[in-house]
Amino acid sequence: MKITQEADYALRVVLYLSNLGYGKKVEAKVISDAEKIPLRFLLKLLRKLIKADIIKSYRGKSGGYSLDKFPESITLKDVVEAIDGPICINRCLKDPSLCNANKQGKCMVHNALCKIQKVIEEEFEKVTFEDIITENKVL
Repeated sequence: MKITQEADYALRVVLYLSNLGYGKKVEAKVISDAEKIPLRFLLKLLRKLIKADIIKSYRGKSGGYSLDKFPESITLKDVVEAIDGPICINRCLKDPSLCNANKQGKCMVHNALCKIQKVIEEEFEKVTFEDIITENKVL
């Protein structure tokens, strides 16, 4: 499994907004500069995060972007899946008809990968942005 660059940027954006605090608005240009993300690329991923109800946008002179949820209720899984879709280590886990061996999910490898998939998903679900902030304050 490999997280895309867009998902990596999205994680950094949500962390940036989490550090600001729930409800604090900031312009896309400020996020772009602070996180070194090209503005056009940032705007594209912000739309995906808005669609997933992770952040919200405000129009007008005092517009910008802010978290739509508290950092303790946003997980790494939420953000990665908002950008990349479901976390999946092998395509046959998503759709057994895509099995290379044509075993339709009745494969020993498939069964082993299912166990690993479950652990990965659980780990992504365990980590919230509040956890990341708190952990880094201790360091």
